[in-house]
Amino acid sequence: MEMLHYDFMQRAFCAGGIIALLASALGVYLLLRRQALMADMLSHVSLAGVAGGAYFHWNPTLAGFAVAVLGAVAVEYVRRSYKTFSEISVAIIMVGGLSVSMIVMSLNKGINKSLSSYLFGSVVAVNGTELRLMIVAAAIGGLFLYLLRRPLYQMSFDEETARTNGLPVGWISLGFSVVTGMIVAAAMPIVGVLLVSALIVLPGSLAIRIAPSFTAAIFIAMIIGITGVFTGITASYSFSTPPGATISFVLLLILLGGLGLKKAWRAWGKRSSADRQVVPAAGSLQRVSLSED
Repeated sequence: MEMLHYDFMQRAFCAGGIIALLASALGVYLLLRRQALMADMLSHVSLAGVAGGAYFHWNPTLAGFAVAVLGAVAVEYVRRSYKTFSEISVAIIMVGGLSVSMIVMSLNKGINKSLSSYLFGSVVAVNGTELRLMIVAAAIGGLFLYLLRRPLYQMSFDEETARTNGLPVGWISLGFSVVTGMIVAAAMPIVGVLLVSALIVLPGSLAIRIAPSFTAAIFIAMIIGITGVFTGITASYSFSTPPGATISFVLLLILLGGLGLKKAWRAWGKRSSADRQVVPAAGSLQRVSLSED
C-alpha cells in the first residue's frame, strides 16, 4: 500500500498496533472491576503532566507519563480511604488533574497550541521517543497481565475472596493501577486525552458481551482493538480526517454493529427454536459467572 512507504505511517501502525493490543486487554479487566472511568481520569491527570512539562520546558510526553503513573498510585490510596464508595477516588483525582492543567495553561497562553495534539491525538506524528516509550510500557504491562492473570481474574469478581485465599490484593491492585496509568499515558499520542478511554473501553465492552469465557474475552477485545486502530488509521489517511477521532468512531461502529448482530442472532435463534426452551447466549459476561478458560 502506498501509505506504508512513508516512515511516519509505519511508526503509526507500529505504535497503534502495540497499544491497541494491550489497551484492549486492559479494558476487559477495568470493566469487570467496575473501573471503566479510571482510564478517562488518568488521561486528564496526564494532561497536567504534559502542561507542566511544556511550561518548564521538559519533554511533555515523559512528564505526562510520570504524572499518569503518580496519579494511578494516588487513586489507589484514595480508593482505600473510601472502600464503600471507591468511585469517589476517580472524581477527586480527576478534579485535581484538570484544575492543575487549566492553571498551568493559563500561565502561558502559548501552551494551548502545543497541547492540541495531546488533546485529540495524532498517531501519524508519533516520534521515536514516544514509540520507544510505548514499547517499554507495553512490555511491562503485558508481562504484568500475563504473570498475574489468575490473581487478577479472581480479584475482578471478588476482592474479599481473593484476599481470603491469601493473595496480596493491595499490592496487586496498586501494580494494576500503575500499569493502567502507563498504558493510558502511552495511548495519548494515538487518540488523545479526550478519546483515550474509547481505545481502552470500547473493545472490552463488546468482548464481554459476546465471549464465552474470560480468556476468550481478552483475545476478542485485542482483535477488535487492533482492527479498529488499523482501520481508523487507514480511513484517516484516505479521507484526511483526525486520526484519534477516526479510530474512536470506527471502534464505536464495531461495538454497535457487534451488539446489533448479537441481538439479531438471538432473535433468529428464538424463532427457529420456538418449540424448545431457549438457553441464553453464553456471551454475556456481565450476567454469568465466568470460567477462566
